[in-house]
Amino acid sequence: MGTRAPVVEGVTPDIVIIGGGFTGLAAALACAEAGLSVQLFEAGKVGCGASGASGGQAIPGLRWGAADLLAEYGEDRARALVETALAARGHFWRLIERHGIDCEASRTGTLTVATNRGAMAHLAAEAKARRRLVAPWDCNVLTRAETGAEVASPVYHGGLLDPSGGHVNPAKLARGLATAAHRAGARIHQDTAVTRIDGTSVVTASGTTTFARHILVATDGAAGALLPELRARLMNVGNFAIETEPVDPALIPNRRAVADTNFVLDYYRLTADNRLRFAGGERYWPGVPADIAGFVRPHMLRVFPQLEDAAIARSWSGQVAITRTRHAAIGRAGNVFHAAGYSGQGVMLAPFVGHLIARAITGDSIMFDRLASLPAGRFPGGPALRTPLQVAGMLWFALRDRL
Repeated sequence: MGTRAPVVEGVTPDIVIIGGGFTGLAAALACAEAGLSVQLFEAGKVGCGASGASGGQAIPGLRWGAADLLAEYGEDRARALVETALAARGHFWRLIERHGIDCEASRTGTLTVATNRGAMAHLAAEAKARRRLVAPWDCNVLTRAETGAEVASPVYHGGLLDPSGGHVNPAKLARGLATAAHRAGARIHQDTAVTRIDGTSVVTASGTTTFARHILVATDGAAGALLPELRARLMNVGNFAIETEPVDPALIPNRRAVADTNFVLDYYRLTADNRLRFAGGERYWPGVPADIAGFVRPHMLRVFPQLEDAAIARSWSGQVAITRTRHAAIGRAGNVFHAAGYSGQGVMLAPFVGHLIARAITGDSIMFDRLASLPAGRFPGGPALRTPLQVAGMLWFALRDRL
């Protein structure tokens, strides 16, 4: 997969892609299949960032639900946005099937669980808005008892089930996309960091320069290092996860991908070999807990007290980029594209955005422009105050979860 050969100067590819996560790899694949010459630079290994370290939850839709889109943008624009999101859903499952990607893909549905009565009312409103905007979007509001039959936990007030979602092994998906892109003709350079973009050229840490007709910056939270205008639009959030030794699959009998409604949310699922992969306790200030398993375990036990004696097989951390509005930061300036800040919604959406960038380059930018029109917003404060203000704001929302 890919190449470790030196970057060849004097060649002008149709597109240079910076970043080997879901967006960059899917864009490389789609561009190569469209007959474009592609070079992709990844500072580490493909999938080594937020994509490969994610929970693997394939959640249909945008970060904003249909109810919020309807309230903010009105029926026509909300319907167009929801239809775009559902196109991402179909594209995701077809992509895996068409390329035979072995990523433990499980189309068992996604379940959003309400942590309080107010959240339950919001989920009911969401289901109503979905049915109003797009008739085929199947979803079911679950009672507390029905939710308890889906998740062996006493803490939830109900839920919203979307049977069209599911989950994947994210690292395997990234590697599968890279293999498919390489087979289609994309040149993938791992261990090749890009230090700057200079007009239509890309300069690597080794000093090589590649001129390109188009450039895509798909480095998520690191995008501001190459495109300074994104620095105020992206914030990195620490994400921490654990995976248990195999547990009783009756914990989640229908093997849904589960996420709660809190601002600082818990999300979890069973792996193919019945381990519980649980993420919780996001952190908004720099640094990683000395004991990640000890940091996440109390969150798991609050949901599943019956796992008191469950052994933790492994733990890890990662960074996920968010935006102030939670709309992804998608756009272009001339022939330089960017896509970052999926705010936890990237597993299913990011590969589709990569696909849309290829379509935009080849002449069809309707859906790309539709997503790019959503404002990512700017975090307040200048370089010195931005991070402290971001942290204070996030801690306030986290406190609201507990009230």
